[in-house]
Amino acid sequence: MSKRKAYYASKLKRAVHMLFYRRHKKPGVKGWELRKVLGSDYPKVLNILDDYLKALDLKVKTVFEEEKPLEKPSLEQLDRARFYITLRGDLTPKEAKMIGWRIDDLAGLAITIAYIISKKGKAPRKEVEELLHEKLPGWKVGLNLDRYIRYGYLAQDENGQLYLDWRTRAEVDQKALIELLLGAKTRPEPTS
Repeated sequence: MSKRKAYYASKLKRAVHMLFYRRHKKPGVKGWELRKVLGSDYPKVLNILDDYLKALDLKVKTVFEEEKPLEKPSLEQLDRARFYITLRGDLTPKEAKMIGWRIDDLAGLAITIAYIISKKGKAPRKEVEELLHEKLPGWKVGLNLDRYIRYGYLAQDENGQLYLDWRTRAEVDQKALIELLLGAKTRPEPTS
């Protein structure tokens, strides 16, 4: 093995250890932590790792603190970003069942995320609860919202405002979700 390959193989191994094993309250790793361990070429190491993960239907996802992903982030911006390993493709319905969520719980999460996006990134919890009461049994609404917060999909501030949290930014393709919802609404009704 050439020195260059051995150099990157060692860095790949360390990157995998950092990304797959949770060390903080939140999973993933901040860019500055990767730079500290892997060096300033950590973005290249992550690109190589991402290529290896394609065969496993996984990818290295970069999540910036700002809501919108950056096209050509600087090293300084990458240092502030958080990196995760996520699915590259979609879950099949059978796989979705195996993650332990009921379909109505997932639908409630999708509704909640879409509503918060439509409200420019924040919405009062009371409004979201009213919306979910139309779609879910009343007793599940509060439980589901608390679950979405606990699992990192939503955050709630002291004023009762709900925001999208780290896990939504890491796992949910927000643009695709909105396109799916808009596409479902514009489809013609089936005729008998």
